[in-house]
Amino acid sequence: MTTRDDKTEPKTLQCGQHAAQDSGLRLAELTRRLMQMLPLSAAHHMNALSGREYTIIDYPGIADAFGKLAVESLSHPAKALKTQSDLIAQSLDVVRRALNGTDAATNGDGATRDRRFKHKAWSEEPFYRCMRDVYLSNADKLTRLVLQAESLNAHEKDKALFYTRQLISALSPANFPWLNPQVAEHAKAEGLGPTLSGLENFVQDLERGSGQLQISQTDEAAFEIGRNLATTPGKVVYRNDLIELIQYEPSTKKVFDVPFLMVPPWINKYYVLDLQPENSFLKWLVDQGHTVFLISWVNPGKDHAQKGFEDYMREGPLAAIDVVRQVTGAKKVNIGGFCIGGILTLCALAWMTAKGQVPVRSASLLATMFDLSEIGDCSVFIDEEQIASIEKHAGENGYLDGRHMMNMFSMLRENDLIWNYVVNNYLLGRQPKAFDILYWNADCTRLPARMLIDYLRDIVMKNGLARQGALVLGGVPIDISSIETPCYFLSTIDDHIAPWKATFPVTKILSGPCEFVLAGSGHIAGIVNPPKRKKYSFRTGTAPLATPEDWLKAAEEHEGSWWPHWAAWLSGHAGKKVPARSIGSKDYPALCDAPGTFVLERSAPG
Repeated sequence: MTTRDDKTEPKTLQCGQHAAQDSGLRLAELTRRLMQMLPLSAAHHMNALSGREYTIIDYPGIADAFGKLAVESLSHPAKALKTQSDLIAQSLDVVRRALNGTDAATNGDGATRDRRFKHKAWSEEPFYRCMRDVYLSNADKLTRLVLQAESLNAHEKDKALFYTRQLISALSPANFPWLNPQVAEHAKAEGLGPTLSGLENFVQDLERGSGQLQISQTDEAAFEIGRNLATTPGKVVYRNDLIELIQYEPSTKKVFDVPFLMVPPWINKYYVLDLQPENSFLKWLVDQGHTVFLISWVNPGKDHAQKGFEDYMREGPLAAIDVVRQVTGAKKVNIGGFCIGGILTLCALAWMTAKGQVPVRSASLLATMFDLSEIGDCSVFIDEEQIASIEKHAGENGYLDGRHMMNMFSMLRENDLIWNYVVNNYLLGRQPKAFDILYWNADCTRLPARMLIDYLRDIVMKNGLARQGALVLGGVPIDISSIETPCYFLSTIDDHIAPWKATFPVTKILSGPCEFVLAGSGHIAGIVNPPKRKKYSFRTGTAPLATPEDWLKAAEEHEGSWWPHWAAWLSGHAGKKVPARSIGSKDYPALCDAPGTFVLERSAPG
């Protein structure tokens, strides 16, 4: 007599055989695709190392800095031997502590706050605790060694520290499948599936970058410009070589008399200010009763190679101000600038002031640097040799591809924007979650050759904003101190791209009234912080003090978003309420619906 188990066992075995066969076929296909990509990837790396292909990583500078460190070590053999002995002794002590169930005194607190080691096994199981503590202890020791180097100048030491940090982050035990308890746990529960999915994610990212690894940070299929991003209703009312000017439909019966013009950065696309309706800065501003215009920058190609920083000023804010005034009939506008768009706005204000005509009632500058002598880790990528390399590459192509800027920004926060996704996508075999800001972050824009070199040489290297007369645009020396227009400066305390201490000095330079506000979080999350979310906080101060540190100590902290505080300030410069305006005019009819055409052009990987 045949039992139920006897009948079902062959079927179960057959299903298992089919599954194993399917996995084998899938692995074979993935291996084939991987073998096609590996030669391309190797060629890219060899070309980057040899200088035949541009890369944001400064291989010659790295070799020079670490070469000097090696010579310094060899010149002091006794010191080098003691350092090695101390490192071994320290590692053994860390192992002893970890096996005894206590964290190493030098890094125990830091380990509990490190998101890479949040899985409970890193703290509870001796093996993983030991791996974590040895890693953190050695990382701290290696960083100290570079800090104590005597043969490097300040810039070389910054570069050595930055790339030492990149190496340390790459070597984290969390990045290796056999050392990460979360990966082991996941594999035990899910079998071979996550490994194959991780390999497929890796191959797809190689294919997407034509051999260069382009790590996916979000589910790109979840978003589309015009469908669920950049959906605030409006029309393009003006277009030139560099901009489309969007006027947004009013959502209130009455609006402020003085229209508002926003100048976003062109290093990325404008819709970071118009993400989904619930976190759209532009929609919120329209809902406050403002007639809002916005510049949408072109994604430049070879035809824009000779467009310089002065062209961006003339064809950007200066042209847009003129059109906004003609469309609305207003004598003056309120203007806002974000990041490099804020720098351009400051330059335009100084230029108009020198010309004796400033049709601007107020200026709002978001994450806008002034003193570029202290720009944090971004300085690692800027020196004469690297600018010469950029100039050569951009001169050949007519532009710098946006992927290089994206890679740079990822390296500034490598654990969050690189290794976090290596673990999630490749080791755990998961798809990244849908995140609108990271979709925008991956939507890169190219940078025209001349504009980029103008900016790097005249504004960054020469610190052209902070040094009176160092920057000349259209024959006019740019003097920021001459600006009398009331200004509102908003910076964020954890900004790694526009450090707030590089923005603060302008408050003591301007001739007109200035409000400085310091919001929580970073470069994007601190700006895109709608009131309904009730996240972060912001600080205000009564007057600029001697140093940023003094201002911070005296500042008053407020809960929630900075948007309402800014809106109250802006309304004081926006005039009376008038009936809501229609879009465009006889001379400037609507050309197409928002978000326009410029924002839709994607940059090919390169």
